[in-house]
Amino acid sequence: MNTATLTAPPPAASAAPDLAALKTRQQGAWSSGDYAIVGATLQIVGEDLCEALDLRSGQKVLDVAAGNGNVTLAAARRWCDVVSTDYVPALLERGKARAQAEGWRIEFKEADAESLPFADGSFDAVVSTFGVMFTPNQDKAAAELLRVCRPGGKIGLANWTPEGFIGQVFKAIGKQMPPPAGVKSPALWGAQPRINEMFGPRAASVDLRKREFMFRYRSPGHWMEVFKTYYGPLLKTFAALPAAKQDELHSDLMNLIVRLNRAKDGTMVVPSEYAEIVITKR
Repeated sequence: MNTATLTAPPPAASAAPDLAALKTRQQGAWSSGDYAIVGATLQIVGEDLCEALDLRSGQKVLDVAAGNGNVTLAAARRWCDVVSTDYVPALLERGKARAQAEGWRIEFKEADAESLPFADGSFDAVVSTFGVMFTPNQDKAAAELLRVCRPGGKIGLANWTPEGFIGQVFKAIGKQMPPPAGVKSPALWGAQPRINEMFGPRAASVDLRKREFMFRYRSPGHWMEVFKTYYGPLLKTFAALPAAKQDELHSDLMNLIVRLNRAKDGTMVVPSEYAEIVITKR
């Protein structure tokens, strides 16, 4: 994400960021590459989240910023009635193909996480894995999750933490291309204080548990190749940087992987901490 050039006098420098413009850029980033390649490797997170929510057959479940449908499929496998939403149509198509391959009847709908096209209290459970955390207007997105969840229903989230591997990847990207002033880091969705701030006033309970996802790739270089090719935000960042800065980012990321890599056989096994969150709405 590019930093806006501040050419206005001092009062304008503290103006609120243009979140609509940022959303447009983000949508373009997530539409590039092919996130489904990366997303499919995260399936276990969706399965674990459904277990944490204790989903029951027949419950109405909304997957927000669903990508190619990890939690969507996990909830369908528990015989829930699922609606899968994202603002990238191509990702919904990939989720639809997965559902059809397994024989599940799931509704797929294009939707913005900050303005969900559903009535108040429509769902027993509202879920998102590494999706809604990227919304530019975090408070608005959180309010929408709460709005469409029924009283007594649950909101289940899996969000990367600031301290974990992907949180450190975000920092490496931000070092080269800082976000616009005033924009909150997506990784805040993985921190208890921010979750309490957004959801606590309307929650009967907020349970945040730290977990680890293992990135398993053929080698550190293989991870870099896959993410530079298919993970839109990293693809776009490299494309926007001059050669010297590309080399610097590449070096920072490879050093990070080498430092965290548990594998000693040339492959890559890197733990990435995330927050598994279950919120019960009052």
